[in-house]
Amino acid sequence: MIRRLALCLSFCAGLAQAQSDPATAALAASDRLEQASVMLGQAETASDRVAALTATVQAYEDGLVALRDGLRRAAIRQRAIEADLNARSGEVARLLGVLETMGRAPAPLLLLHPSGPTGTARSGMMVAEVTPALQSEVENLRAQLEEVAVLRQLQDGAADTLRDGLAGAQEARAALAVAIQDRTDLPRRYAEDPVQTALLIASTETLDAFASGLSMTIGGDVTGEAPDATDLRGQIALPVQGQVIRRAGEADAAGIARPGIIIAARPRALVTTPVAATLRFRGPLLDYGNVLILEPAADVLFVIAGLAEVYGEPGQILPEGAPIGLMGGESPPIDEILTETASGGGIRATETLYLEVREGQGPVDPATWFALQ
Repeated sequence: MIRRLALCLSFCAGLAQAQSDPATAALAASDRLEQASVMLGQAETASDRVAALTATVQAYEDGLVALRDGLRRAAIRQRAIEADLNARSGEVARLLGVLETMGRAPAPLLLLHPSGPTGTARSGMMVAEVTPALQSEVENLRAQLEEVAVLRQLQDGAADTLRDGLAGAQEARAALAVAIQDRTDLPRRYAEDPVQTALLIASTETLDAFASGLSMTIGGDVTGEAPDATDLRGQIALPVQGQVIRRAGEADAAGIARPGIIIAARPRALVTTPVAATLRFRGPLLDYGNVLILEPAADVLFVIAGLAEVYGEPGQILPEGAPIGLMGGESPPIDEILTETASGGGIRATETLYLEVREGQGPVDPATWFALQ
């Protein structure tokens, strides 16, 4: 009987080793959000507030992504353990019953066998063989129950952690926008002629025509050394964390094909310069929404469209990783995030960014410049 019970409860063995630890991952993500909060406080006195706040916003974004993923994995893990325990509740009850009986009975009585000394000796050998296995199963069972308790506690405190993280991220974004507006340390290649820019916008109906006329918007002598990212062809990271959902030339649901790529990103995600570049244009343009045009090398333009907010002034030379805008949308409510993670869903990348690369007078496949997965 003891041997049979030991075998029937082997479901416990190896479960902990076969699974990663989502609770630890979620707790680590919470620590990252705490570190982001500390960074936000330190950014107020940083010598370069824009760089400090940019790093803070990115730390909040990474921490929130990691926390949501950790909570999702924790919910999945909790359901799996509870379902497994419920399915084998009878076996667990029998094991606990045997252990309770063994605990109450005197040791000599357990070893007696009706067939005599030989049977008693064999019984003792079986008990000695099975007892360590039973103990192992008990330890595995205890570990599972303790893990479920930790996961439940994690879920209970998730709302407050998410609320603090989202609030901190919003505060960091607002502080970053102010710091960018106040900064005066960026070099400039030229001063923009706003009248010529307005005339160019009014007189052009295509992105091709607008890009070709950008030289008209320069209102003074071109000074400063122009960036040159030619050596980085094919290695440049995307300006926002996300996934490419449409390649160059692929038609959308309406049958419209554009020469750029579409990137799905999270709401309010920070957009940064992928390489050092001159900011050639910033503002609404045609049907592209808010547009930023960067010049990373002579006769090369990166057109970035679809942002809710845009930063910078035309003529500025922006370093790599400088914040240039925010995606639109709003972060979902706390209850919706927790429901989403509990149901096993991931973070929804509901916003889209358009990225086009132009060389000379025409567009080229962005894959020639960017490292696309």
